[in-house]
Amino acid sequence: MTTVDWLWLLHPALAVVVVFPLIGMVLRLAWQTRQRRVNKVKHPAVVGQDHSQLGRWLAASVQLLVLIALAVAITTQKPLAEFSGGIARAGLLLLVLLGSVASLGALWFSQALSLRLVFALISWAGVLGLGAQPEVWKQDHYWSGVVVTGLMLLSLAIRPEILRDLRVRRLHITLSVLAAALFVVQGITGSRDLLEIPLSWQKPAVYACDFEAKVCPAHPQGAS
Repeated sequence: MTTVDWLWLLHPALAVVVVFPLIGMVLRLAWQTRQRRVNKVKHPAVVGQDHSQLGRWLAASVQLLVLIALAVAITTQKPLAEFSGGIARAGLLLLVLLGSVASLGALWFSQALSLRLVFALISWAGVLGLGAQPEVWKQDHYWSGVVVTGLMLLSLAIRPEILRDLRVRRLHITLSVLAAALFVVQGITGSRDLLEIPLSWQKPAVYACDFEAKVCPAHPQGAS
């Protein structure tokens, strides 16, 4: 494997090691919190607080993971010397990336609801801006990732209101169920895509194949 191949592996590896374990913990704590609140099950009093705190880390992790995936897709599509748009475009895209990360940080620490919603929107706009680049392969895995990122940022933005307002809490539950379904889609489509993306040195041979007819050019035995 080359350096480029390892970079392509970074996104799925972080998803498996960081994001999906967090999803499991957040979902379990969410269920325990609801049981404690609605059914009066005697779970520890800290389950609600733990759910809220880990939910923040999950939202931030998803956002950063998607930004990493987009950055790798854009920078490794072609050799850097052949990067379309040159230094000017690269600098602009870097500003978008840094702006999205900075907005996530501002969202994390902001107190006012209006500011939190604005920073969530700006951070998500950074994802959409990077995702709109021609180097990014736009298929179902990409679109479900973009949507689930938006849902995570919205949940992070309304976190204090979830604790205080029953209507917002119900909205949060609905968004969380949708996000959970999209995470399942992400797991399935991401695994599928790993089978479809060849190593860098294999790409010329693989992309010479006819994907509609599912046939590849004959390679004479012994040819170099």
